[in-house]
Amino acid sequence: MGTHAGNHPGKIALVTGANKGIGLETARQLGRLGIAVVVAARDQAKAEQAVSALQDAGIDAVPLKLDVTSTADIQAAAALLESRYGRLDILINNAGINAENTWTGNNSQTVTQAQLRKTFDTNFFGVVELTQALLPLLKKSPAGRIVNLSSILGSLTLQADPGSPVAGSKALAYNASKTALNAFTIHLADALKDTSIKVNSAHPGWVKTDMGGAGASMEVADGAKTSVELALFGEDGPNGTYSHLGNVLPW
Repeated sequence: MGTHAGNHPGKIALVTGANKGIGLETARQLGRLGIAVVVAARDQAKAEQAVSALQDAGIDAVPLKLDVTSTADIQAAAALLESRYGRLDILINNAGINAENTWTGNNSQTVTQAQLRKTFDTNFFGVVELTQALLPLLKKSPAGRIVNLSSILGSLTLQADPGSPVAGSKALAYNASKTALNAFTIHLADALKDTSIKVNSAHPGWVKTDMGGAGASMEVADGAKTSVELALFGEDGPNGTYSHLGNVLPW
């Protein structure tokens, strides 16, 4: 706990939306591998609760109040990481919302401006702002990794194909926010291609979480695997890709 900046021997990871679901499981899987995990959540008490459970399992975890739509929270997070560790090795942009509360049908004629703006604030604008704020710390890592939690629903190729498995899921705000996030992955990966940082989009799968619902086909432990994989590969690993459990998805 009294670590001096820059002297932490192992890797440091920040996971947003890490108080439950895929985010918490991602923090757990990274922590089991000896990585120090900063557990970020909008609610300080929920972050502390998650950290307590992780620490009980012997994981090096610290809580962080971080609403990705709050510039003040983002700046405070960057300052905390700077003073505590002096760098960041892994950023998992996991926090995301579905303001439409549906996955089925086509709501492009009825989706509201409020739903669109709320969704993009968390799923896109917040991710870009946080990532930009943390890039100076990621550049201090010998092998920085950024994982953007996208969704197969953001694939324009699959959405445009009436025969694809996701063709019936056209919640515009959510899907478009993930398409935009994929564009950020491509653009940022290109901007950083001559550095040791790699940026990739992950589709976790349809997972049994509060968002995915009980009818989902995958367990939470498997839903975290893609993020963990993309956070840990070596210098010959992918950059600017979109995948699920090792399988490349079409943009």
